Amino acid sequence: MNKEIQSPSFFPFSAIVGQEDLRLALILSAIAPRIGGVIARGEKGTAKTTTVRAFSRLLGSAPLVNLPLGVTEDRVVGSLDIETVLTTGKAQFQPGLLSAADGGVLYVDEVNLLADHIVDVLLDAAATGMVTIERDSISHTESARFVLVGTMNPEEGELRPQLLDRFGLSVDIAGPADVRERAEIMRRRLAYENDPQGFVRQWQEKDEEIAVRIAQAKDVVDEISLSDAQLERIAYICAEFGVEGLRGDLVIARTAMAHAAWQQRGSVNEEDINVAARLALPHRRRQNPFDEPGVSEQELENIMERSKEQHNHQDHSQPEPTDAADHKHLGNNSMRPQHNPDDAHVSQDGKVGSADSGAPFRYPNTQT
Repeated sequence: MNKEIQSPSFFPFSAIVGQEDLRLALILSAIAPRIGGVIARGEKGTAKTTTVRAFSRLLGSAPLVNLPLGVTEDRVVGSLDIETVLTTGKAQFQPGLLSAADGGVLYVDEVNLLADHIVDVLLDAAATGMVTIERDSISHTESARFVLVGTMNPEEGELRPQLLDRFGLSVDIAGPADVRERAEIMRRRLAYENDPQGFVRQWQEKDEEIAVRIAQAKDVVDEISLSDAQLERIAYICAEFGVEGLRGDLVIARTAMAHAAWQQRGSVNEEDINVAARLALPHRRRQNPFDEPGVSEQELENIMERSKEQHNHQDHSQPEPTDAADHKHLGNNSMRPQHNPDDAHVSQDGKVGSADSGAPFRYPNTQT
C-alpha cells in the first residue's frame, strides 16, 4: 500500500465532489508535463488548494513544493557560489525551489500576485523540464520536471495575457449551485475531520487505482498515434477560434495524446481533441481586455463538426488505405485496449472503471 497516498494529512483525491475539469487537467498534466501546467481560476472557498494537494499524493513520493509570494529569483532557480569557484575552480550549486520540485508538483497559490519575472522563470522551467542558472560566464543546468499548478481569484487581478497564454491548460471554477452536491461536500468534509485516517482508508483503493492508471499512461503517452489528419483538425479548430500563435495548437496536440493514453487508447480520436480544446482554449481566445474569456460548448461543438466535415471531404478525395497502411497508422496493436475504450472513465466519486461493470481497466501486457 502506498504510504504517501495513505497519509491522512491530505483529503483523498477521489473523495472530492465535482471539479471534474480541474481533476482531469491535473491528471493530463502529470501524464505529459510538457503540456505546460494548469491554472485554476475561481472564487475563494472552491477547494482549489485541497484538490491540488490531494492530487500530489497520487504521484507517490514525489514532492509538493509551495512557492511563497515574496520569493526571490535566487530562491526559485538556485544560486552559484562564486567564491568557491575562485578558490577551488569548481562551481558549487545551491538548488532552488525548481530543483526541489523535480518529479513532483510546484504549486503557486495566488499566482496572479507573483512578480511577472518570477512567473516567466516558472513557465520556462515547466516547458523545458530544466532550470539553468548563469553567473559571471559560469552556467549550470539542473533537471526540473514538474507539474506546475497555479491558482488565482480573478477578483484580485489578472495575469498579463502573455503569461496566461503560457500556461498549458486553464480551468474556471465556481461553487456548485446544486443543493445536493453542496450537502455532499459538507458531508464528506465533516466525515474527514471527524476521522481523518478512517476516511482516507475508505477512499484508499480508488486513489490507488487512479495513481496506477496515471503511471501506466505516462509509460505509453509517447507511443500514442496522432495522424496528420488529426493535426490538421487541431490547426483548423485553433484557426477558427482566432488563437494567436501556435502554442495553443501544440498544447492541444499534447493534451489529446495524454487523454488518449489516460483512456487507454493507442491513437487520438475526436473525443480526445474535443477534451483538449476545451481545456486549452479558454484563456487563449481573448483579443482585448473587454472580451469575455471561455469557450462556448455549443461553439466548440459547431467548430468540431465543421472540422470533421472538412476532414471527411478530404478523405473522399484520397485513395482508400491498404490494410498494411492501416496497421502502420494504428501502431503497435498491443497498445490498444481489449475493451470498448469509450467505457473507460473516472466516475463522480473518482472510481476508475467500466461504465457497464464498474470493474477497473488494466492495460494489456505489452512485454515480450
